Amino acid sequence: MRHVELKDGADLDGFRRALRGLVALGADPDGVVWSGGAAPSLFGDASPLPMDAPPVPLPRPVGALIESVVCHRDPERYGLLHRLVCRVVRGERDILDHHADPLVHRLALLDKAVRRDLHKMHAFLRFREVRDPANSEDRGGERYVAWFEPDNFIVEATAPFFVERFESLVWTILTPVGSLHWDRRSLTVGPAALRPEGLDRDDRFAEGWQRYYESTFNPARVNPTAMRAEMPRKYWANLPEAAAIPGMIRGAPARVQAMIEAEAAAPRRRNPDKAVAAMARQEPATLAELNRIIRAADPLVPGATQAVLGEGPEGAAIAIVGEQPGDQEDVEGRPFVGPAGQLLSRALEEAGIERDAAYLTNAVKHFKFVARGKRRLHQSPTAGEVKHYRWWLMKELGFVRPRLVVTLGATAALALSGRSVSVLRERGPMGFGDWEGFVTVHPSYLLRLPAGKGAEQAYRDFVADLRRARGMVEGAG
Repeated sequence: MRHVELKDGADLDGFRRALRGLVALGADPDGVVWSGGAAPSLFGDASPLPMDAPPVPLPRPVGALIESVVCHRDPERYGLLHRLVCRVVRGERDILDHHADPLVHRLALLDKAVRRDLHKMHAFLRFREVRDPANSEDRGGERYVAWFEPDNFIVEATAPFFVERFESLVWTILTPVGSLHWDRRSLTVGPAALRPEGLDRDDRFAEGWQRYYESTFNPARVNPTAMRAEMPRKYWANLPEAAAIPGMIRGAPARVQAMIEAEAAAPRRRNPDKAVAAMARQEPATLAELNRIIRAADPLVPGATQAVLGEGPEGAAIAIVGEQPGDQEDVEGRPFVGPAGQLLSRALEEAGIERDAAYLTNAVKHFKFVARGKRRLHQSPTAGEVKHYRWWLMKELGFVRPRLVVTLGATAALALSGRSVSVLRERGPMGFGDWEGFVTVHPSYLLRLPAGKGAEQAYRDFVADLRRARGMVEGAG
């Protein structure tokens, strides 16, 4: 029996180091006992593990799941994650797609609980202003303190959110499982704390929260059961607006009745001529003008560094449309420069298509992601987001005037066809309104396949699709 001892709480770094050693030794999960640093061990000292063990290559979703689940309180979390990693190492790289698998199902529940806990801390943590005259650096002693009681070890995981949201303030967050302190320059992670006395007194922050809550309260949608489910009573003691809730609920019926009895105001008719004329004036006359509009527009989902514009010559015979920029594309501002783009370049060369002679772009122009520590994990755009960017894409293709549009993946096919497309069933020629089209897989799909003959065949099929697309252009020319 091997014993691995980690720090109390969410010891992600310690788990990763131990995991590398265990995988290097080929340790069976059934022969490993995990414990937190605060718990006494029944198995003596922890067994030494190799210090120079190499990293374990894991699919991104597995890595993201590990970062989440280590924050859970379940004492079996490390053993469950070790078991998951062992199965991935043995070839089950798509294990998270098997939702009925008991191990995957249990880890998904832990992940869901942690994400819900993070949401609750983001939503229900409230700062109170305190003043310390002895601290002259903090704007005359101005400082903010918050108390919160999370269900899991999520304090460090929430730090980036609060630093970004309250970067200009000096604040401290106290919880029973850890604390955070931000001085407008650096973040300090501290030990567990007790609830400080006097934190319930009224202040400007509390008054602001209460006024905001009252102004957004809709009496016609009062549902106490749903309110208690979304805002459990355990958080009410820390919420300034909670004091106003009983009165607003009691007054809701009268307010609704007054709204019903009030005379409805007839909608004011607006002449659309001016708005239509303004849109006509903004209609780009060239691809360069369109790109300036795209570059100046804010991302639909905040966070992207910049818009990633299409690349290639106007009049290109083939336009290749992907889903959206990835992390590397967002940083460099160019399409298809990351791992998927490199695989695409290789496939184009094998298919006899010069990348520089094709026009490459994406259906969505900004990178959408979820932060996991220092990493930014790709998130697929929603149908609404694809629709938001569709006008730009259609104008773009109108300026390029390709003879054939090749869509990579379902998102690009949705943007061009206006409907959901099953790529693996419908791959091949497809009409896209004014353009002749061809549907195939996205290179990122190939990168997610486990190494082996199946992945090799999928890549050969992809090259064959591109070669067939080239033949359609040459035959039409």
